[in-house]
Amino acid sequence: MSHSPPAPWSPPPAPHLLRSLARSWLDEDAPWPDPTLATLGDTATRAELLSKIGEGSAGAVLAGSPFAEAVFGVSGCRVSWRIPEGSPLPPGRAVVAEVEGPAAGVLGGERVALNILGRCSGVASMAARAVGVARAQGWAGVVAGTRKTTPGFRLAEKYALGVGGADPHRAGLGGLLLLKDNHRALAAAAGGMRQVILGARRAGGFTRKVEVECASAEEALEAAAAGADIVLLDNLSPQELRAVSARLKAAHPALTVEASGGIALETLPQFLGPHVDVVSMGCLTHGAPGLDFSLKVLEP
Repeated sequence: MSHSPPAPWSPPPAPHLLRSLARSWLDEDAPWPDPTLATLGDTATRAELLSKIGEGSAGAVLAGSPFAEAVFGVSGCRVSWRIPEGSPLPPGRAVVAEVEGPAAGVLGGERVALNILGRCSGVASMAARAVGVARAQGWAGVVAGTRKTTPGFRLAEKYALGVGGADPHRAGLGGLLLLKDNHRALAAAAGGMRQVILGARRAGGFTRKVEVECASAEEALEAAAAGADIVLLDNLSPQELRAVSARLKAAHPALTVEASGGIALETLPQFLGPHVDVVSMGCLTHGAPGLDFSLKVLEP
């Protein structure tokens, strides 16, 4: 089976952070002892972790194994992976990994680990499909996610975007300085867009770029002239996007132009203009269907 390693901008989190997340997820699922495991306890157990890929999930990609392995590790178990992270998942049932450890650990971590793999693999698969669509059109720009993620699970979803070949985009409000439509609505009271951009740049320091969300050519040209590093053209039609991005690049060749707003896999080719550098898609996370995984305990 061919192996596509995770994108270089999406390495797995540090081990201590993986363990911390694993503990929090296990605490959520089992805040009290589970009486069903009382009689099983430390019984040595082996189980197969299976993917179950249906006909509608062609191009599925495995993602989330560092997080799932951390869950089983905190539960006192060992995981041996049969399919590497980032690899295609074959159709039908396939053994993804083998889990060994005490029964309480294997069964206690089961559902959390399966949920992680299902969600992360769904996001990575959606990202891989979007990147595939873009490359098939001959477009070499960046396909990115957005901040439309699940509270408490953002780190895993951002990581999964990278496994699928997409850029995770900013991790949170403390990263890229993004001035959105509501910032623009308040800009007049703060002295205008130029003052807002200058203020954000001073507060954020020299290491951070400033991006401004714009809904028209006038707003975009104003933001670029005021010193924005990136202009996000939001909810423009494909025709408007091509025209505005061409005007922006003609006036500001070094500017990064990002397109976003309701872009789906089916409509993505329409937004891949020659003057667009980035296309960000919220559907890569909030619209990604989860994949199906299960755990089967083997006979002693």
